[in-house]
Amino acid sequence: MKTFISDLSNQEFPIEERVSAKSVRTSILTQIQKDKPSFTRDNFLAASELNGYREKYLETFLTEQTGPLTEPEKAVLASLKEKGTITDKLDEEDEKQVTTYGQRIADKVASFGGSWTFIISFTVFLILWICLNAFWLANRGFDPYPFILLNLILSSIAALQAPVIMMSQNRQEDKDRERAKKDYMVNLKSELEIRMLHEKIDHLIINQQQEVIDMQKTQLEIIKDIQKRVEK
Repeated sequence: MKTFISDLSNQEFPIEERVSAKSVRTSILTQIQKDKPSFTRDNFLAASELNGYREKYLETFLTEQTGPLTEPEKAVLASLKEKGTITDKLDEEDEKQVTTYGQRIADKVASFGGSWTFIISFTVFLILWICLNAFWLANRGFDPYPFILLNLILSSIAALQAPVIMMSQNRQEDKDRERAKKDYMVNLKSELEIRMLHEKIDHLIINQQQEVIDMQKTQLEIIKDIQKRVEK
């Protein structure tokens, strides 16, 4: 198998991976020259090395645009390097999250308290309570008008229900923030992958143009050689 020595790392690679620096975009070449200033357009490197510098360029670009990288951004870059999907990691994080018994109770109370079942059943309870004391017991029952005991019960329910519902709302806000973070990570990875795709397409176009130019030069040399033979 034919091999070549990379001018970037001085390591040996298969000849199929050889890439001319002439076909590398200026932004990537600048990134390479930061690590090795002696690397020029006349040198060669391996495709795997070029991909590594593409990822490094994306990291540098992201740092310049947003400042120091956050944990979600680091996770996205790690996913790019591993050639994996970000959704798998996000699903694993969801599976690791455990809700406490109190949180589950708060969610159920908030869900039931905001339903028509609660409204209708509580309305029926109030009507029965009032009818029982005002009419059936002729306002001489255990809670005569103005229903002080009922007011106490209602105040107690409201006092207990309000903080429980707030707990559930706080959990919902945490879920919304987590969902927004996941959406940001997925969108960020999509944008970075699109940039890498553009970079690879530009590289292919430049490489093909260089091959066409080399082919045309070879054809011109053959034509000149044929002309010289004809003239002789």
